[in-house]
Amino acid sequence: MVSPQEKPIGVFDSGIGGLSVLKQLVRFIPYERFIYLGDTARVPYGNRSVDIVKEYAKQCTEFLIEKNVKLIIVACNTVSSVALETVIETAGKIPVIGMIKPAAGAALRSTVNKKIGIIGTRATVSSNSYGKEIHSLANNEQVDVFSQACPLFVPLAEEGMIRHSSTKVIAEEYLSVLKEQNVDTLVLGCTHYPLLSQLFKEIMPEVNLIDPGEHSAVSALRLLAESGELVEEKDEFLIKPNIEFYVTDVPALFYEQAQNFLGFGIDEPIKITLE
Repeated sequence: MVSPQEKPIGVFDSGIGGLSVLKQLVRFIPYERFIYLGDTARVPYGNRSVDIVKEYAKQCTEFLIEKNVKLIIVACNTVSSVALETVIETAGKIPVIGMIKPAAGAALRSTVNKKIGIIGTRATVSSNSYGKEIHSLANNEQVDVFSQACPLFVPLAEEGMIRHSSTKVIAEEYLSVLKEQNVDTLVLGCTHYPLLSQLFKEIMPEVNLIDPGEHSAVSALRLLAESGELVEEKDEFLIKPNIEFYVTDVPALFYEQAQNFLGFGIDEPIKITLE
């Protein structure tokens, strides 16, 4: 029988944006085994209907269950916003961590003037999932939440146009509304957005950026430690993180993009079909 410590952690996203979450998981719990699933054949989820996102999320969850994971990280803000309950129901006894709650709590702890900005896909923003969670955690404290859909950021990040002049022009346009509202905290409500964080800092230098991946990784560390399933730090030097990669398609720039997200090279992913 496989011990809880030996079981992997499952991470899934609509594409490769969730690699920014995986990077944080490797940072906080480096000795764990990870299985990463990127539904790259059907990215992006952000412009899909809620019913379709739920169906895709169910399929991704079922795949990770077959891999005997001990924890599922929903490394996709769109799924976390509109289909988290579907993942939880499908996962059964396997614990699930999404992007919304950890980041909402971090934003509340960060803000001083009680004005929080949210940027994300259309689906994430339309769901108002961050606003609802922030106000739920605020315990009747007055907090203003301002949201802005930024659908062009995902293709720009996927194409590696992080420092392109057109990306800056688009970012300034998207963020202008939030600047006018004088937000002091900005939640990066899409897993692609951490790649653009330096640009956001240039445009809004006084604003504190909240990376949901970082805070979901902290939540994972805490949950595994409390349940006794955390792989403890080992004496031997960790040469390379233990990660299996699965994708539903291998995009032309996959390896270059993965390097950008993770900061290290990856093994060849296994192509699968979800149904």
